[in-house]
Amino acid sequence: MNSILSTMRLETERLVIQPYIASDLIESYELMQDPELFTYMHMSVMTLEEYKGLFDWLIESYNTPFDQPFKYSFAIRSLVTGAFVGWCGVGVLEFSAPDNELYYLIGRDYWGNGYATEAAQALTAYAFEVIGLDSLYAKADSQNAASLRILTKLGFEFESVLTDLPDNDQDCNGELKYVLTKERLYSMDSV
Repeated sequence: MNSILSTMRLETERLVIQPYIASDLIESYELMQDPELFTYMHMSVMTLEEYKGLFDWLIESYNTPFDQPFKYSFAIRSLVTGAFVGWCGVGVLEFSAPDNELYYLIGRDYWGNGYATEAAQALTAYAFEVIGLDSLYAKADSQNAASLRILTKLGFEFESVLTDLPDNDQDCNGELKYVLTKERLYSMDSV
């Protein structure tokens, strides 16, 4: 594992964000069995075998150094109870490489608590301060009001409507693309 990621543990007021470990497999799989989570995503419920393949890939991705195209996903747990509440990540935006995107998902049992905002804010700071990114992108379905509120709250600015994406990325056509630069984030903090 990338030596910096091996020590990553982000604590917020209510959450702990850290790389997946093998023992996270079943809890993360169970969270991903709710089809409602995929309303605005280009994924669907997977069998345990399919999910295990994805999970193994997620853990293997931690070996990719920061100066290579990476895709890191992290477990989000409750700081108090240790419950697995979701995941968040940062990594290359395939159709717009070398740009990097921020992404997140919170289990339905935990919606409405501000966990996605809290986790995304912590991971954004980590991406800028530790990974060394200068900008982050995010995309969201125009109907996903909750995600659009989170992006706005974090300081992301609307950049464009995604169009003309081919093949594997065509499902993203019509989504809204947002951007946040490190400079903008830290200029907002000083206001």
